[in-house]
Amino acid sequence: MEHEKIAKSLRFYLLANELKDKLRSGWIQWNIDRERVESVAEHIYGTCILAIAIDSEFDLNIDLYKVVMMLVLHEIEEVKIGDITPFDNVTKEEKRKLGKRAVQEVLGNLTKKNEYIELIEEFENLETKESKFAKMCDKLEADIQVKLYCEEKSLDINKEANANNIKEERVQKLLENGEKTIADLFIEYSRPVFTEEIFLNIVDLVKKSELLNLK
Repeated sequence: MEHEKIAKSLRFYLLANELKDKLRSGWIQWNIDRERVESVAEHIYGTCILAIAIDSEFDLNIDLYKVVMMLVLHEIEEVKIGDITPFDNVTKEEKRKLGKRAVQEVLGNLTKKNEYIELIEEFENLETKESKFAKMCDKLEADIQVKLYCEEKSLDINKEANANNIKEERVQKLLENGEKTIADLFIEYSRPVFTEEIFLNIVDLVKKSELLNLK
């Protein structure tokens, strides 16, 4: 019995551990010029750190343990389906379907499999304060990372290789509204997710500040 439990634990670990080597697709699609690019696992770490930091400073009355569990678990689908972005032309419904199948496969026969699936479903449904908070941390982390990449000149919207990206309809609408950088595009695209005022204040500060000067 103990050997079986160890085997199940290690199987899940080894599969989830693959996220350390899976790069975040958005940076590749925007032709990032950088020797080392963020992995999915690093993104997950960043979302958890943000959740801890914001929970520390603002009284939002959330179950932080549940939030962190959601942030860690909802990305495990990417072990099997990769990091699907809006540029991949996959509908939300199709992505959800692929994700559910992938989660089932990655979780395998873990004893707490159903509990973990319920947390992932809660995150996706965005009906609880914890799921909304987790989603905002997920988006905000990406916004901060893209701003950092832009500040260090690793991402350039005017790069010739990004010509096709700029032609995309959603990108064109944002450019017509006056957005000028890839960071601007990410921030404004994710803005509707930020339903808490503090997250709007944070992302506004991210957009207008030089983040590298805040350390």
